[in-house]
Amino acid sequence: MKRNKIIYSLFIGLMMLMIGSCDSIVDEQYLENSTDVAGVELVAKQNDAKGNLIELSMNTPGVTGYWDYNLGKALTNKVEIVYPIPGTSTFTFTGTLGAEFFEKTIDVTIDVLDTPLDQDWYDLVSEATSAGKTWVFDGGPASDGRLWWFMSDPNNAWAVWWNAAGDCCPPADAAGKMKFDLDGAANYSYYSGPDATPVKGSFVLDVENQTLTLTGASLLGSMDGGGNAGVFRIMELTEDKMVLFVPNAAWSTGWTWIFRPE
Repeated sequence: MKRNKIIYSLFIGLMMLMIGSCDSIVDEQYLENSTDVAGVELVAKQNDAKGNLIELSMNTPGVTGYWDYNLGKALTNKVEIVYPIPGTSTFTFTGTLGAEFFEKTIDVTIDVLDTPLDQDWYDLVSEATSAGKTWVFDGGPASDGRLWWFMSDPNNAWAVWWNAAGDCCPPADAAGKMKFDLDGAANYSYYSGPDATPVKGSFVLDVENQTLTLTGASLLGSMDGGGNAGVFRIMELTEDKMVLFVPNAAWSTGWTWIFRPE
């Protein structure tokens, strides 16, 4: 009799689990789109002169997402930016309609840079933003005892572990140069030597987080010991000096670069 009661209890428990499972399927709520991509309204506001102070907004109720304005991302439906590049640029809104994700773009033409940029932009590319600015190592190209390309403490860009370039071993591109300009885009050009053919890439200057990201071309000296994913911390940036650093260079060390204008 006791055995029958145990089996009966197990049977009742199993039936309750099955009923609970069925209820969860029946009660499941399915997401639905509140609109389609065509119904998502993107708006860009400028002054009458088509200046570089731009308000980007996504105005459709029920849609959420973020703006990618090429030089950074804004995790909101509306953002005001001071864009440093004249010409026509494409900005992207990524969001959800409810049941699916989407991307939609809007083109904005800037005729004049009538709103001043953050000083870091002028320090990096000069006030002649379209013409740009060329940077070289602040030393060398032969070993000269100075600090301009060195292994450093991962937690301290200025703590020298090995003065590689100054003591014995400059990078292969120590005599090279690199140019940054805003001629229609954020352009970056890498020259392995004074007369080398440039390798073209692009850059993102993140003023808020003080990083410089390079895509498509290397930083001077990044192929010999300081290689990483192309994201560099800005330790110092003035009209006359740029100091970059990574905490995760080759051999699990930090690495520091010091540059000056050509």
